[in-house]
Amino acid sequence: MILVASYNMRKAIGTDRRRKPERVLDVLAEIDADVVALQEADRRFGARASALPHHLIDEHSAYKPVPFAMRAGSIGWHGNAILVRKDIEITHCEALHIPALEPRGAVVADIRAKGVAMRIVGMHLDLSGLWRRRQSHAILNYLAQRDTQLPTVLMGDLNEWSAASGCLRDFARDFTFAHCGRSFHSRRPVAALDRIMVGDGLSVVDSGAHSSPAARRASDHLPIWAQLRAG
Repeated sequence: MILVASYNMRKAIGTDRRRKPERVLDVLAEIDADVVALQEADRRFGARASALPHHLIDEHSAYKPVPFAMRAGSIGWHGNAILVRKDIEITHCEALHIPALEPRGAVVADIRAKGVAMRIVGMHLDLSGLWRRRQSHAILNYLAQRDTQLPTVLMGDLNEWSAASGCLRDFARDFTFAHCGRSFHSRRPVAALDRIMVGDGLSVVDSGAHSSPAARRASDHLPIWAQLRAG
C-alpha cells in the first residue's frame, strides 16, 4: 500500500492568521503519507522562498522535497511542491509550464516507492473555469506524450466548485477520483476543491479528508489523502 496526500498549506498561514510552518509539519506527521503534493508552499512575493524552510523539513520531518530548483530558497514552482519520504528514489522531476491567467503551475516527479514505479503530478489550477480547462488539457497532453508511461497520481487544489463538470470531466476521461470529501473551508468544509486522481495500474483502497484539530488551525484547507494499491 502507498499513502499519498495533497495539502493547500496557504503559505503556512493558519486560520488564526499566524504563519507557523511547524504546524504544517505537525499535520503531515499525523497523516504519515509516503508522498505529499503541496500547494501554496512558497511565499508569493519577494524572493518567493519556501514557506516551509528547508532545515525544518530536513530536521523535523520524514520528508525531502523533490528538487525542482526553480528558484533559490524555493521548494517548488508557483507554490507547487512534492515531498517524499527520505528513502524514496526520485528518478525524474520537472516543472510544467501550463497556460495561466494567474501565477499557476504544475510539477511532476517520477519515483519508486515500496518497489512501485509511479508518476506524481501536483497542481494548483486557476480560479477561472476557462483557464482550468486549458490547464487540464495541457497536463493531460503532457502525460499522453511521455515516452515512458507509468501508473500516475494527480493531486492538488483544482479550484473546481462543480460536482462533475469543467476540468473534472476532462480528468475523469482517463483518471479515477478518490472520494476524499470536502476540504474547504477547514473550519466548516463546504466544497471539495482538493482532489486526488489515479490512472491505470493503481486503485484506491481508502481515502478521506484529514480533519484533526491541528489541521483545522494550520490552513484554510484540510489535507486530503488516499491509500493506493498497485496492480
